[in-house]
Amino acid sequence: MSILKNILAFIGGAIIIAIVVAFFKFDLGDKMSKASKLDPKAMGAYMHMFDQVLTTGRATDAMVRRVKIDPDVSTEDVVEAMKSIATDANMVQVGDSRMSNKSIKDGKGNRYIRILHYCSPSIAKQFIDYSLAFGAFMPCRILIVEDNNGDRWLITMAMELMLFGGHTLPPAMMEKAEHVRDTMYKMMDLGAKGDF
Repeated sequence: MSILKNILAFIGGAIIIAIVVAFFKFDLGDKMSKASKLDPKAMGAYMHMFDQVLTTGRATDAMVRRVKIDPDVSTEDVVEAMKSIATDANMVQVGDSRMSNKSIKDGKGNRYIRILHYCSPSIAKQFIDYSLAFGAFMPCRILIVEDNNGDRWLITMAMELMLFGGHTLPPAMMEKAEHVRDTMYKMMDLGAKGDF
């Protein structure tokens, strides 16, 4: 029994030493202090992303939101529905990149690929004034793409990390950021059904 106590005491001591070394080597105290200043939703957003990486093995899959398009809805009806929703929310379509008009269902091995670009110029300006880095995420994009089975998907960047991944945004900016995110997600959810 005393051997077991000694082994456990040794293991406990080694763990304490490892924690102290890590604390000083990696400056965990400073990192913990900085982490405590992040938005309260930051850890949840990062953990959700990390769970997705563990599930898929691909960081790219963890950074996007996808919605399957109803097979009975034409691609043009999806585009029109999204355009109508965007207009109602004071966002405009600022681009339409058609990368391929082919379809896997045609049997030619190509897939339909199209990227629609949306923006609210007044909101975009405020965010670029706040941090130039926001400009790299503009305009908001929705990809329309076929998978290998010929099913069509709407895919966009998941915006939770942009909203909550750092220090809490000022209230007026958070309201605008949530408006953009909610509009983009609504465009996808309703657009996939051809619903206005």
